[in-house]
Amino acid sequence: KSNKEEDNSGNASTIAVLEKPKTKKPPLYRVIILNDDYTPMEFVVYILQAIFGFNRDRAQQIMLAIHTHGKGVCGIFTKEVAETKSAQVNNFAKDNEHPLVSDIEQVEEDK
Repeated sequence: KSNKEEDNSGNASTIAVLEKPKTKKPPLYRVIILNDDYTPMEFVVYILQAIFGFNRDRAQQIMLAIHTHGKGVCGIFTKEVAETKSAQVNNFAKDNEHPLVSDIEQVEEDK
């Protein structure tokens, strides 16, 4: 916004009024790997290390959670990053002839 005011000499000057922009955090998405009965556990551990950057111990813990619970969260990212990582998992699994599938789901915001 700008407001015009006149100073004592009669000249108009402009005063800028800054408004704080209303910023909203982008929605976040979980990358989920779904369990199947065919993909070797070591392959899942490798994906968790190569694509998501987990160390071997953490990758094994997540792989066991996927195996035990039918699916597991590999990370939480902005939508574009989540979509990219999910596609990397799916393409890498397909290229290596494994039926492993990942997907993304939106994280519900706390109200």
